[in-house]
Amino acid sequence: MSKRLSLGSPPGLEGKRCAVYTRKSTSAGLDQEFNSLDAQREACEQYIRNQTGLGWQLLSEGYDDGGFTGANLERPGFARLLQDIEDGKIDVVVVYKVDRLSRSLLDFARVMDRFNRAGTAFVSVTQNFSTADAMGRLTLNMLMSFAEFEREMISERTRDKIAASRRKGKWTGGPAPLGYDVVDRKLVVNDTEAALVRRIYDLYLDTRSAMAVAKTLNAQHQTTKHRIGKSGASRGAREWDKNSVLQILSSPISAGLMSSGGEVYDGEHSSIVERSLYDRVQALLADSGGRGAIRHGRNPEYLLTGILRCARCGQAFTPASTRRKSGKVYRYYRCSTRDKKGRTACASAPLPAVAIESFVVERIREALAEGDLILAVAEAASARLRSERKPLEAERAKLPHQIATLSTEGKRLVETASSMNGSARRLLDAKLQEVGDQLGRLEARLNEVQRRLAMLKDIELETQWVERCLAHFDKVWDTLSPDNRTRLVRAVVARVEVDEPNGDVRAFLTDLEIDSAEATQVHEVAS
Repeated sequence: MSKRLSLGSPPGLEGKRCAVYTRKSTSAGLDQEFNSLDAQREACEQYIRNQTGLGWQLLSEGYDDGGFTGANLERPGFARLLQDIEDGKIDVVVVYKVDRLSRSLLDFARVMDRFNRAGTAFVSVTQNFSTADAMGRLTLNMLMSFAEFEREMISERTRDKIAASRRKGKWTGGPAPLGYDVVDRKLVVNDTEAALVRRIYDLYLDTRSAMAVAKTLNAQHQTTKHRIGKSGASRGAREWDKNSVLQILSSPISAGLMSSGGEVYDGEHSSIVERSLYDRVQALLADSGGRGAIRHGRNPEYLLTGILRCARCGQAFTPASTRRKSGKVYRYYRCSTRDKKGRTACASAPLPAVAIESFVVERIREALAEGDLILAVAEAASARLRSERKPLEAERAKLPHQIATLSTEGKRLVETASSMNGSARRLLDAKLQEVGDQLGRLEARLNEVQRRLAMLKDIELETQWVERCLAHFDKVWDTLSPDNRTRLVRAVVARVEVDEPNGDVRAFLTDLEIDSAEATQVHEVAS
């Protein structure tokens, strides 16, 4: 039997109920009359008897695990020990050696945590370890620190494994997204839900508003994905809101992609929407700050924010409002120069919002009645698209060949460098660095060209939407959301200039100038 190192009487453990725990990894020799478990128990019992003067009491219950590894905690005797500790039946656990309790530092730390919560002390009779004295507590704290490090390492390895799997396009678990079911740990398209996902994309491209999409889906009695939890409880199937719509639109999974570390990779699963469609929607979301609405001003209720200018000082009219005693809110625009510097800096008084906005809408109607506006918008957009798209497409056609040529040169330089030394090697390394930098610039430029071409596609789709709205202007105007009214006006109106003291308003439409000297009440201030 190993020589026992007596720790003396651990202070504060007088009158304590003591349990002995023993363990042996294999069952070999357990059939002997006096086996390893008996030897461990004898040493522990002797230690407890040495403390009887302090009131230590040996419990008759035996907690023995013969033939069980210490690499885990799945042991029947140990399970009974933990249960009795939880039930408040044990004050001190005594073992022959620390590794009898556990060979895993992480498991040991967890067990010590449970002991501490239950107010149970731990003593190893052959090692200088007791949670009741200062040295033992210091040792325990050190072990806990290492255990925390091990936990972090395990978490890091788990994260790395998940990230590597996602880079390979694999599904790594979690609730299945709308449009898919999980079968054998893989995403499989759910045709019914996939149709709803495509509908969400179409609605967003048409409205550019996640809130408008949610309202449309709810009006059609559509719900979010219905799930059955592990307990059998029903989850999901809720009404749509802006965030749930944005969650569908921003997820790359629907495009057959998997994200990891801010990058997207080709997934093993089938796509529901085309990659080009997904990219267009992401560009729109980025342009709107992720809110799913076009940013033409802080408040979409103000139709002319950003395009209404003061003809006197050249500065913008900014939106404002006031509330009457009746509780009614009056909206108006005020000259920013006068607002900041006073009426001596600019004589333009505030403009009632309803009056000036109605004036601009009527000018649009007049232009449509003349039959030129839709054609002007279409021709102007086509001209802009052609002038920018042609050189970008030519550049996109050349860049892959240039990148391939540089890549070949880089490989040749790497192969040559292995056989060179001294100054020749340094010169070659410098050349290789230069080639690498140039290759990086070309690849970045190719990405930028492709991004800009995708944006031009968005402009083309936007123009088509504007043309449809203008073709049915009287029917659709009253049904458009404030965001989409602003979107339509900004597409056809370049700027509006107001000379408030003289009551003159000039609206400049896209490629079509329409002047008006009508005051139409715009000089009257809602005070």
